[in-house]
Amino acid sequence: MKSLLNHQAFEPTIMVLIVINAVVLALETYPAVMSRVGPVLMWLDAVILGIFVAEIIIRLLADFRGFWRDPWRIFDFVVVAIALIPASGAFSVLRAFRILRVLRLISTIPQMRRVVSGLVNALPGMGSIIALLLLIFFVFSVIATKLFAGSFPEWFGTLGASAYTLFQVMTLESWSMGIVRPVMDVYPWAWMLFVPFIIVTAFAVLNLFIGVIVDAMAADQADAAHDEREAMRAQTNEILIELRALRTEVAELKSSR
Repeated sequence: MKSLLNHQAFEPTIMVLIVINAVVLALETYPAVMSRVGPVLMWLDAVILGIFVAEIIIRLLADFRGFWRDPWRIFDFVVVAIALIPASGAFSVLRAFRILRVLRLISTIPQMRRVVSGLVNALPGMGSIIALLLLIFFVFSVIATKLFAGSFPEWFGTLGASAYTLFQVMTLESWSMGIVRPVMDVYPWAWMLFVPFIIVTAFAVLNLFIGVIVDAMAADQADAAHDEREAMRAQTNEILIELRALRTEVAELKSSR
């Protein structure tokens, strides 16, 4: 089983099956295609799912403890297990979650794993930025509700409505013609609230997220490079030890002659 898992064609085969499964699941969303080749697509989906289940079982039997120590293997196990839940009755909604099997590409492709690892490592640093952003939203939402609730109750009638409207403003989606200019028709000085809010959130705080993520990915890449250098150094030391042993044996052979 270990030789099968370590075979050079094993991982590429799993990747190809994941891509084929994604295409099959995408085709199932077209009624015209399902009316023509629906049974074939369902059969392909079942066969590929069976192969994924067999892969998980082989990995469990080959290295049971190591399987549960690897978070990516646990992720694969959960994704495949969701697909095995009977999609009938109350669980019929789970049929839509079969597409989660495509996410197995993340655990299969090393470059994707590094990106996800960088995002996970950035979460602790992003916590303080999220707290700062929530504080800014709270302050501006309270101000906007007190100032504009009377004239624009659909946008600023409650604290939650004001927060959602400000979120739209922060994303710069129709913020000027859709929100700010109508408000300025009633309150000409309203730009004094919205412009600083956009500068602080969209142009400052959100860019901090990018900085934290880039820094975390750079640190993760540096750790990976350090591990590779250490592995190469250990391999080089082993080769040097073997060379010294060979020299000693050759010297002994010469002396015996």
